[in-house]
Amino acid sequence: MRPALLITLCTGMFLVQLDVTVVNVALPTLGEQLHAGLTALQWVVDGYSVVLAALLLVGGALGDVLGHRGVVLTGLVGFGAASAACGFARSASWLIAARAGQGIGAALLLPGTLAVINRSCPDPSSRARALGVWAGVSALALPAGPLLGGALVSLAGWRSVFLLNVPIVVAAALAVRKMVEPGARAAGRVDVPGAATAALALGAGVYAVIGHRPVAAVIAVAAAATFLVIEHRSADPMLPLALLESRRTAGATIVSAAMNFVGLGTVLVFTLYLQRVLHLTPIDAGLALLPLFLPLVLLGPLSGRLTAKLGPRPSIIAGLLLGAVGLGALLRVDTATAYPTLLPALLGLGAGMGLLTAAVVTAAVTDAPRDRAGVAGGINNAARQAAGALGVAVFGAVAGDPANHPAFVHGLHTLGVAAAALWLAAAALAAVTTGPRTRAGATGAG
Repeated sequence: MRPALLITLCTGMFLVQLDVTVVNVALPTLGEQLHAGLTALQWVVDGYSVVLAALLLVGGALGDVLGHRGVVLTGLVGFGAASAACGFARSASWLIAARAGQGIGAALLLPGTLAVINRSCPDPSSRARALGVWAGVSALALPAGPLLGGALVSLAGWRSVFLLNVPIVVAAALAVRKMVEPGARAAGRVDVPGAATAALALGAGVYAVIGHRPVAAVIAVAAAATFLVIEHRSADPMLPLALLESRRTAGATIVSAAMNFVGLGTVLVFTLYLQRVLHLTPIDAGLALLPLFLPLVLLGPLSGRLTAKLGPRPSIIAGLLLGAVGLGALLRVDTATAYPTLLPALLGLGAGMGLLTAAVVTAAVTDAPRDRAGVAGGINNAARQAAGALGVAVFGAVAGDPANHPAFVHGLHTLGVAAAALWLAAAALAAVTTGPRTRAGATGAG
């Protein structure tokens, strides 16, 4: 695969990830200036994540049918316009609506990056290496986010955090226009009823957690059941259930969901803890989060190489176990913790996610037929983003208001134990589902 094409594709994921970490560092400051409480801050994060997760499968299907180059380009333009709207927001409601617009743009551009990599690399080993680079380069956004976000909030205000996206979008769009797309397009149409019920299910589920609304939970369950019925009966389903018949694909998708549920939820509470409990400035909080994000950059390419040689299972299990150890270290945190006490939790979780990312993506997409690569990538990313949105809601609800320091720290202890148990269960699942056949090459992938 041409390096220029790979870097261009990584730009899409870079933008998506950058916006997650940049926004988290800016939350306390924009909350004060827009008079937004914890619930509104959760929606600033989840207004983006919910829409992104709900429409990722649509983005993948559109790319498969219409061509990924045009869909990715449209997503970049939409993402840039919504970022500008975020930068000029005058209220929390305005900002949340603009964040939803960013989610639409991101949902269009993200699945195409994986699809083109999958189509351009028919050999499983070269595909695993390319995905390792994809994971590593795109993960640069994670350490860049806290540093840039902290510096921008301190020097130019929180609005500059969103306006930063605009020149990056322009550069990426110019590169995407020159991209030659490999492979044939799939026949079919976009599943609008499936998209609508998926969005309702996820949105209502997150609202039920953040707003403590049992009725919304009932609506979410009913919408999810309706979605499954629609997908089962549809001639062109948004979620082809046959793709999940592969044991590796299903297992890797569940592990991906567990990874983002814990990862994004933890980033939220860590940011609030550092700034609201330990009273660090935005830039100091960004620096403090580097041990969480740097391992994602350093270990992503290594995970890709290991996956190419050994298959995805060793990296997935090792990553989950490392992360579980780090999460258990949260029990040592208190209301006046010295930073070295928090460091094992940051390093363990970061190293775990660094080993996980490329391996779970490889396991999830390798079995997909070539002309359904966009949907396969969309399924994996949708699971990750949906779980991340729920993680932000759940972690924020359990930790509570950071102004109540003792209760917030007690919530961190509870979350550390529960999240470690979840990742240990995911490791057991990975041990029995992510078998060695991915290493040799899946029947539908090549």
